[in-house]
Amino acid sequence: MAANGHEKFRESFPARTVQLFRELKTIYRIMKTTARFLTFCATAVLAVSALALDKSETKPAKPRMEVCFVLDTTGSMSGLIEGAKQKIWSIANEMISARPTPELRLGVIGYRDRGDQYVVKSFDLTNDIDAVYANLRGFSAGGGGDEPESVNEALNEAVTKMSWSSDRSVLKIIFLVGDAPPHMDYPNAPKYPEICQAAMKKDLIVNTVQCGNIVATTPIWTEIAKLSEGSFAAIAQSGGMVAVATPMDKELGELNRKVGATLVGYGGERVRREVFAKQVASETAPAAATADRLSYNFKSGKTVQGDGELLDTLAGGKIALKDIKKDQLPAEWQKLDEPQLKAEIEKKQKERTELQAQILKLNQARDDYIATERKKLATSGKADSFDEKVSSAIREQAARKGIAYGSE
Repeated sequence: MAANGHEKFRESFPARTVQLFRELKTIYRIMKTTARFLTFCATAVLAVSALALDKSETKPAKPRMEVCFVLDTTGSMSGLIEGAKQKIWSIANEMISARPTPELRLGVIGYRDRGDQYVVKSFDLTNDIDAVYANLRGFSAGGGGDEPESVNEALNEAVTKMSWSSDRSVLKIIFLVGDAPPHMDYPNAPKYPEICQAAMKKDLIVNTVQCGNIVATTPIWTEIAKLSEGSFAAIAQSGGMVAVATPMDKELGELNRKVGATLVGYGGERVRREVFAKQVASETAPAAATADRLSYNFKSGKTVQGDGELLDTLAGGKIALKDIKKDQLPAEWQKLDEPQLKAEIEKKQKERTELQAQILKLNQARDDYIATERKKLATSGKADSFDEKVSSAIREQAARKGIAYGSE
């Protein structure tokens, strides 16, 4: 029996061995395939992580800002309105002086009262600051005569009708600027407490700037700011704005005219006309405003705000040379063939680049000069102005959205 058992074991041994080797081979294949798969997954994860890191390091997301000015345009506000026209480019410059440079949209609302030429006149948020400047220049002070004004209607227009972004990472601010309190006696009209609640739901900050010293205005302006997490400031009736003239302004004005000679309108006839109308407006503006506009354009990477300029459109990657439509060009450019068109564009680009290098150098010297003059104004007690209050509020409130400004 024992001998027979050993013989059976010896006969079965090779078969069991073969089976065992087969099972081990199968297990090895599975392990090898699994190892390859895990290696592939790890490599893919590392590649995606590296790509994401590279993108975050090379192209940080641009912060975004949306600001609407709600201005009392009655007769008593003439000083502030005229000052705002001169300082709007300076104010916009302050707003985009953060790093990285924010994308900015501005809106303007003018208000008076019932029975005046208009109650509310509004211009929606836009990144075309040339258009904002043109709209602001269209305002003149008039009407009024009694203390209460249509403040509630204007504030409601700003909160409910402006095209605010729904993105809560965007800094959204309203500046309510005036000297008189709101009418609280108009039936069926919105009132500021409920308007401020609506503002908070949209993540809007409302700052109030009181011009002059009408006693009835102060507590209401203070309450509006408090209800919408804004700030209250009081300034002189005139707005107290001081346009700082610099030794660089004259040369910057001359460079601005030379930059104008490099403009090439692109688009429909109306669009092309608007491009040159904006340039003409800049050439007839006060010297300080012209210089501030050049600085703003340089920071924002454009020569003319808005659309319709060929070189800006090409530089922004919105169109390639081969895709240029002849009928969208000025008449004298429509006659050029592709090599001629390319040569003319390169010539204009070269001229503009050289001019921008000169503008950059002068702007840096001008910024230093203005910073010194502002310190002198602050020391003499003359820095309590509309534009200074706006700048201060922007810098403080931008920090809530992680937007940082350097120290002056």
